[in-house]
Amino acid sequence: MQVGDSQYFVGWGTLALINAGLAQGKQRSGLNWFLLSILLGPLATLILLFVD
Repeated sequence: MQVGDSQYFVGWGTLALINAGLAQGKQRSGLNWFLLSILLGPLATLILLFVD
């Protein structure tokens, strides 16, 4: 694993934490959205922002 790879994983994990916070702000399960974000990444962010 190179240095660039670890930065990628840190960014992906940070995005998952941000999505969990956004989900909780919308009265949704933060844990479920965190796990979904680990799998889908930025796509989960878009879903979270645009789904009512």
